[in-house]
Amino acid sequence: MKPTLDTSISPEPSPATRILGALLGGAVGDALGAPVEFFSLDEIRRRHGPSGVTGFEKAFGRKGAITDDTQMSLFTAEGLILSRVRQDDADAGLAATAIYHAYLRWLYTQDTARQAQLIRQHGTCAVIDGMLTTHAGLFAWRAPGQTCLSALRSGRMGTIAQPINASKGCGGVMRVAPVGFACADVSAAFQLGCASAAITHGHPTGYLSAGFMAVLIASIAGGARLPEAVDAARRILATHAGHEESSHAVAAAVALSRRGDPTPATMETLGAGWVADEALAMGLYAALVAGRDFRRGVLLAVNHSGDSDSTGAIAGSIIGACYGADVIPSDWLAELELRAVITEVAADLADTFHPIVKKGD
Repeated sequence: MKPTLDTSISPEPSPATRILGALLGGAVGDALGAPVEFFSLDEIRRRHGPSGVTGFEKAFGRKGAITDDTQMSLFTAEGLILSRVRQDDADAGLAATAIYHAYLRWLYTQDTARQAQLIRQHGTCAVIDGMLTTHAGLFAWRAPGQTCLSALRSGRMGTIAQPINASKGCGGVMRVAPVGFACADVSAAFQLGCASAAITHGHPTGYLSAGFMAVLIASIAGGARLPEAVDAARRILATHAGHEESSHAVAAAVALSRRGDPTPATMETLGAGWVADEALAMGLYAALVAGRDFRRGVLLAVNHSGDSDSTGAIAGSIIGACYGADVIPSDWLAELELRAVITEVAADLADTFHPIVKKGD
């Protein structure tokens, strides 16, 4: 069955609405997947019924709880904002360093026993300065990924030229969506997306998948439809050494989306989402088959045997970027943890990189 074309006549979302949609959408997908991460599909259905997860369930003591995926996405955004504030027209190297410092601030919120050591090692400016460390809710421990923790604890910033490890886990791609909104040029988006992921993930699959995601979001922000954005990102990805795993995963997701009848079992043919290429493919597949139906897309993205919060976050970010915050169900937004903080960061990101030009300015 061929996919149906979206022929609705909805107004084009503004950049600010797309940014808010991506950040809130990613957080909602993250929160939906958090309670069932590590469960098999059979176990999810045993606990929640034959349809699996259909709404927020409790994780970390509450419904709508975010995980480290959303935390690190917010710190990615903060790093980008501060890179522009402190250095106009910063190049990818300076912006990546600003993101690295933001990740150290995230580490400060999670690694509370080592806070004094972090300050001695990196300085107060790098570790504490920033808006997000003023929010007590971001100090909640949310099962942070061991690869991110070990890389940031090393005291060295990983780069593509000098990888910090050989990890191709999904921790780089699940947090990269804000980069797409900070780069008007898709090549720059790819470069910075890769650089931001390479801070903690040194395998080409780990950072090239993030570069793909950054281009995808940048293209959408520029007005491209999702299939057009996928094509643009695939072309750039294919020019980089080590792209084969990521390219194959994306191709599989696109091919699968054209077959129709999406189910959790179909989703699981793309993998489990623990590694970057699989998480990207699964989130992308869910977004491609969902169209404007945010609820359908993220529920497909989280009901599987694997890294449900990361695949949910990726799908939610893509759908939210495509159609804006208005497509996210209000009942989910009402229960979402740190919604006000996420909204504030989205507004700051929009003001920094997509300011509204008033008449007469």
